[in-house]
Amino acid sequence: MIKKAPSKATTKAETKTVKAKKTKVAETQELPPLSDGADASVLNRLYDVVQSRKNADPAVSHSARLLSRGTYKIAQKFGEEAVECLIEAVAGRTNLLVGESADVLYHLIVMWVNAGITPDEVWAELARREGTSGIAEKASRPKVSLPPSGATASDATKQD
Repeated sequence: MIKKAPSKATTKAETKTVKAKKTKVAETQELPPLSDGADASVLNRLYDVVQSRKNADPAVSHSARLLSRGTYKIAQKFGEEAVECLIEAVAGRTNLLVGESADVLYHLIVMWVNAGITPDEVWAELARREGTSGIAEKASRPKVSLPPSGATASDATKQD
């Protein structure tokens, strides 16, 4: 007898059930306390680790695997993690929000490495904005229009 493969709907439903079970387990687990040395410098160290994995074997390093897949996949993964972070925030599950926030920061750093951006550049931009009203800072930004579908980024600058 030939066994029929499960339909996409069945597979999707099973995946949701597994994710729901994992979420319930994660919701009840307490996070370990932060170490005494936990501070923002961990982001610089994480950047250094991701940077060092840039040319590593993708079969051995998750960072190398992400970087080998290119900008589109890196951005897609960052977006997925950001959405998961938003879901936990809206649901009020702060213990899960902490973990999802860490995932977002990690994937943001992978994007920085891929784009050749250093944390110092981001910290400098934050320092530049410090003490400025968010409303005033946003109003001071140059207006950038997105190019029409099918156009290139250089086409948008030609329109201005």
